[in-house]
Amino acid sequence: MKRVSACRIVAGMDQPVPVSDEVRRFIFEKRPVRGHWVHLQGAWRELRAHTDYPPAVCELLGQAVAASVLLAATLKFRGTLTFQLQGNGAVGLLVAQCTHDFRMRAVARCDDVALRELSGDGRRGAVFRRLVGTGGRITVTVEADEKSMRYQGVVPLAGTSLSESLEAYFASSEQLPTRVLLAADDACGAGMLVQKLPDASAGDPEEVAAAWEGAQRGIEGLSPAQLLQGSAEQLLAQGFTNHDLRLFRGSPVRFECRCSQGRVAGLLRALGAEEVRDVLREQGAVTVTCEFCHRPYRFDPADVEALFAEGPSGGSAVIH
Repeated sequence: MKRVSACRIVAGMDQPVPVSDEVRRFIFEKRPVRGHWVHLQGAWRELRAHTDYPPAVCELLGQAVAASVLLAATLKFRGTLTFQLQGNGAVGLLVAQCTHDFRMRAVARCDDVALRELSGDGRRGAVFRRLVGTGGRITVTVEADEKSMRYQGVVPLAGTSLSESLEAYFASSEQLPTRVLLAADDACGAGMLVQKLPDASAGDPEEVAAAWEGAQRGIEGLSPAQLLQGSAEQLLAQGFTNHDLRLFRGSPVRFECRCSQGRVAGLLRALGAEEVRDVLREQGAVTVTCEFCHRPYRFDPADVEALFAEGPSGGSAVIH
């Protein structure tokens, strides 16, 4: 573990730290305040390798991916967390998933006509609301491996940013005072949150209140640009002055979709040889596209014959 104290990095840590795909936890020493930080670079680019989202959608999706990792980091579970945004704006559906060991994937469904109308107002809050619309909601679902446990929390979209909506989720579903900062661009996505934990034995109430106030000021003082560019050490040193913090070692975050050549082959076998060969005759090949990562799987005539020669059980199909 590593420690940040009084706006400086302790000995041996005052050099810039390379920013990579990882999530890290930090705590306020002897105070019921904790935080998490995530930065995604290679994994974020890999997630979009087979699709091209418009800039506004790309930013919102990157923020949602960072949010899903932060949510997973705050929980103790084994399984999958799904962060889902549904609205009636240009982005009708956005889904980001993260497992307990930080394997993530995400997808957004957009209205192209509505997206073309976004150029009129460049204010961030206005763009967010036109992306998600009115009356939308956030749903967080945790499907744990243990005893098939399943938890779901649903809250209305709040405020003028995804950060504010996530804060409303924590206040409503988790009853934890939480401040959140999210940012994303074409190169990377990042997020940070701080939370006040319920701990009756945390010490002097005034000191606890001061620590929580300092945590809120710290995250409010950081800009999206700083969040995207800085390491955890740099951000804590910049924003959380005069607080004794402990920063723990990071856990790697990676992109991983569930699609595979084997799953696609199983899907085609389930469709049946006659139907698949009909598509083959019409189009010369069968293409199956993953609805999450948009990776295409192409089967030419030789592939199809080999597929059904292996035993019983595009046109295009979609898997997830």
